[in-house]
Amino acid sequence: QMNVAESGGGSAQPGGSLRLSCEASGPVNTFGCMGWFRQVAGKGRKGVAAISPSGSAYYLNSVQGRFVISRDAWNKISMQMNNLKSEDTDIYYCAAIPTAFACSLWNLERQADHTGQGTQVTVSS
Repeated sequence: QMNVAESGGGSAQPGGSLRLSCEASGPVNTFGCMGWFRQVAGKGRKGVAAISPSGSAYYLNSVQGRFVISRDAWNKISMQMNNLKSEDTDIYYCAAIPTAFACSLWNLERQADHTGQGTQVTVSS
Protein backbone atom coordinates (compact mmCIF):
# COMPACT_ATOMS: atom_id res chain seq x y z
CA GLN A 1 0.00 0.00 0.00
CA MET A 2 1.23 3.46 -0.84
CA ASN A 3 1.03 6.53 1.38
CA VAL A 4 1.89 10.16 0.73
CA ALA A 5 2.57 12.60 3.55
CA GLU A 6 3.23 16.34 3.42
CA SER A 7 4.96 18.55 5.95
CA GLY A 8 5.87 22.20 6.16
CA GLY A 9 3.63 25.05 5.17
CA GLY A 10 2.28 27.54 7.66
CA SER A 11 1.95 31.30 7.55
CA ALA A 12 4.07 33.99 5.95
CA GLN A 13 3.84 37.62 5.02
CA PRO A 14 3.73 38.74 1.39
CA GLY A 15 7.25 38.52 0.01
CA GLY A 16 8.19 35.83 2.51
CA SER A 17 9.13 32.20 2.03
CA LEU A 18 7.91 28.77 3.05
CA ARG A 19 9.06 25.25 2.31
CA LEU A 20 6.94 22.17 1.74
CA SER A 21 8.17 18.60 1.90
CA CYS A 22 6.61 15.33 0.84
CA GLU A 23 7.47 11.68 1.27
CA ALA A 24 5.84 8.77 -0.48
CA SER A 25 6.08 5.29 0.91
CA GLY A 26 5.19 2.15 -0.97
CA PRO A 27 6.42 -0.37 -3.50
CA VAL A 28 9.46 0.74 -5.46
CA ASN A 29 8.91 1.70 -9.11
CA THR A 30 5.14 2.07 -8.83
CA PHE A 31 5.35 5.82 -9.26
CA GLY A 32 7.70 8.26 -10.94
CA CYS A 33 6.63 11.86 -11.29
CA MET A 34 5.69 13.65 -8.08
CA GLY A 35 4.34 17.11 -7.53
CA TRP A 36 2.04 19.56 -5.83
CA PHE A 37 -1.47 20.68 -6.66
CA ARG A 38 -4.19 22.89 -5.25
CA GLN A 39 -7.86 22.05 -5.17
CA VAL A 40 -9.95 24.68 -6.93
CA ALA A 41 -13.58 24.78 -5.80
CA GLY A 42 -15.83 23.50 -8.56
CA LYS A 43 -12.93 22.93 -10.95
CA GLY A 44 -10.86 20.14 -9.48
CA ARG A 45 -7.10 20.00 -9.15
CA LYS A 46 -4.74 22.71 -10.33
CA GLY A 47 -1.18 21.52 -10.80
CA VAL A 48 1.40 23.84 -9.26
CA ALA A 49 4.69 22.04 -9.86
CA ALA A 50 5.84 18.58 -10.86
CA ILE A 51 9.21 16.87 -11.07
CA SER A 52 10.27 13.74 -12.88
CA PRO A 53 12.58 11.08 -11.44
CA SER A 54 15.40 12.56 -13.54
CA GLY A 55 14.77 16.04 -12.17
CA SER A 56 12.89 17.71 -14.99
CA ALA A 57 10.58 20.29 -13.44
CA TYR A 58 7.31 21.80 -14.62
CA TYR A 59 5.61 24.86 -13.16
CA LEU A 60 2.32 26.71 -13.26
CA ASN A 61 2.95 30.05 -14.96
CA SER A 62 1.95 32.05 -11.90
CA VAL A 63 4.63 30.42 -9.72
CA GLN A 64 7.41 30.17 -12.31
CA GLY A 65 10.47 31.97 -10.96
CA ARG A 66 9.15 32.04 -7.41
CA PHE A 67 8.72 28.35 -6.51
CA VAL A 68 11.41 25.71 -6.89
CA ILE A 69 10.58 22.01 -6.74
CA SER A 70 13.36 19.56 -6.03
CA ARG A 71 13.78 15.80 -5.85
CA ASP A 72 15.53 14.88 -2.63
CA ALA A 73 15.27 11.11 -3.05
CA TRP A 74 13.35 8.73 -5.27
CA ASN A 75 10.38 9.07 -2.93
CA LYS A 76 10.90 12.56 -1.49
CA ILE A 77 10.31 15.99 -2.94
CA SER A 78 10.26 19.49 -1.58
CA MET A 79 9.15 22.86 -2.84
CA GLN A 80 10.72 26.16 -1.84
CA MET A 81 8.13 28.92 -2.10
CA ASN A 82 9.67 32.39 -2.37
CA ASN A 83 8.22 35.86 -2.85
CA LEU A 84 4.87 34.61 -1.65
CA LYS A 85 1.70 36.42 -2.63
CA SER A 86 -1.70 36.47 -0.99
CA GLU A 87 -3.11 34.53 -3.94
CA ASP A 88 -0.79 31.63 -3.05
CA THR A 89 -2.93 31.00 0.03
CA ASP A 90 -4.44 27.54 -0.24
CA ILE A 91 -4.10 23.94 0.83
CA TYR A 92 -1.28 22.25 -1.09
CA TYR A 93 -1.46 18.53 -1.78
CA CYS A 94 1.41 16.27 -2.72
CA ALA A 95 0.79 13.57 -5.29
CA ALA A 96 2.58 10.76 -7.08
CA ILE A 97 1.86 9.65 -10.63
CA PRO A 98 2.04 6.00 -11.73
CA THR A 99 5.06 5.25 -13.89
CA ALA A 100 2.81 4.58 -16.91
CA PHE A 101 2.21 8.31 -17.32
CA ALA A 102 4.58 11.06 -18.41
CA CYS A 103 5.47 13.78 -15.97
CA SER A 104 3.40 16.89 -16.52
CA LEU A 105 1.03 19.19 -14.68
CA TRP A 106 -1.76 17.80 -16.86
CA ASN A 107 -1.11 14.25 -15.65
CA LEU A 108 -0.60 15.45 -12.09
CA GLU A 109 -4.12 16.85 -12.21
CA ARG A 110 -5.72 13.79 -13.80
CA GLN A 111 -3.64 10.66 -13.22
CA ALA A 112 -2.18 10.98 -9.73
CA ASP A 113 -3.91 8.31 -7.71
CA HIS A 114 -2.02 8.74 -4.49
CA THR A 115 -2.24 12.03 -2.65
CA GLY A 116 -1.55 13.33 0.82
CA GLN A 117 -3.91 15.05 3.24
CA GLY A 118 -2.69 18.49 2.29
CA THR A 119 -0.85 21.25 4.12
CA GLN A 120 -2.10 24.79 4.61
CA VAL A 121 -0.19 27.77 3.24
CA THR A 122 -1.43 31.19 4.35
CA VAL A 123 0.04 34.43 3.05
CA SER A 124 -1.20 37.60 4.71
CA SER A 125 0.09 40.79 6.25
